Amino acid sequence: MNRSVRLITIALLLAALASLTYAVVRPFLVSIGWAVFVSYVAWPLHAWSQRRFEGRKTLSALVTTALLGSVVLAPLIWLAVLLQGEVSELIRSLPDWLEQKPRLPDFVSHIPYFGNELQAVVDQFEDLHGLLKRHAPEWVRRLGSPVLGIMTTLVQNAAVLFMTLFTLFFLFRDGLQLATDVRRVFTRVLGERLKGYFATIEATVKAVLYGIVLTALAQGFLAGLGYWIVGVKAPIVLGIATTLIAMIPFGTPFAWGSVSIWLLLQGETWAGVSLALWGTLVISWIDNIIRPLVISSATHIPFVLVMFGVLGGLASFGFIGLVLGPVILAMALAVWREWLQQVREAGLRGEDGSGTGPGERR
Repeated sequence: MNRSVRLITIALLLAALASLTYAVVRPFLVSIGWAVFVSYVAWPLHAWSQRRFEGRKTLSALVTTALLGSVVLAPLIWLAVLLQGEVSELIRSLPDWLEQKPRLPDFVSHIPYFGNELQAVVDQFEDLHGLLKRHAPEWVRRLGSPVLGIMTTLVQNAAVLFMTLFTLFFLFRDGLQLATDVRRVFTRVLGERLKGYFATIEATVKAVLYGIVLTALAQGFLAGLGYWIVGVKAPIVLGIATTLIAMIPFGTPFAWGSVSIWLLLQGETWAGVSLALWGTLVISWIDNIIRPLVISSATHIPFVLVMFGVLGGLASFGFIGLVLGPVILAMALAVWREWLQQVREAGLRGEDGSGTGPGERR
């Protein structure tokens, strides 16, 4: 009885300790998750740094972290310089744009019932300045909270980036010993099957990296090129937005499709149709062909399952769900396949036993 009470007490204390530990670490889980992902992907670079600095772990970890930080921050600085020019151009052209008389595209004004009503509303104003003067205060009231939310999100993301780099340094310095300890503990619990689980995680992370991230970057570049060709203002901003949206499966058409519709509404039929064709024949071709092939071939997992993992991961865990969602479903599929294999082996042993029994009796 005393032994049972002691075990229950220890279990309760461990559960309380685990709960408190989770409460302390919870604000940093996103940063830790990204740091683990980046350290795994960039570990060959860290290994090269260790050889370069003759095994000095702290110095090599600091150099590797600084290199990765510069890879992230340098493009942001470069984009800020480019965006400064585009924003300045937008501000310079804003007065002329406001002096234009608002007009609807012909295909909109000819819509039955609604076209005439919309045209009557637009005809009340001699220029866009009057239209904005009347409706801008209401728009500002409606958009105030979303804009404030966006600014708050930017600050939070900057904090996450800092904490990710901070955690990344310690993972590079002590991550190998930590991985060895984790492997030893889980091997004691799960046995040799742990090797298969780690292989599944490795293949899934590579699939996420190559099948989602790199494809999204390629789509963002091609979309930005298309925006620039058809003459859309701020093509770099739209290209970056397309890249982020492309992280979500089948999200890219919503990006370039929205720009195409906007061009058509502005009466730029040739530009809108050209961008739609470019998006359908070039940008979406990468999404519909390369991504499924890369993910499926790398993980031997149906693409639809990876898609569910990405979407569900985004909904449940935020941006880190791009990695975590597919990994969780891949692990579940690995366990399922292992269980099926055990069932088949048990069935075969049962058939062998039933076949030899009668022979022995004879």
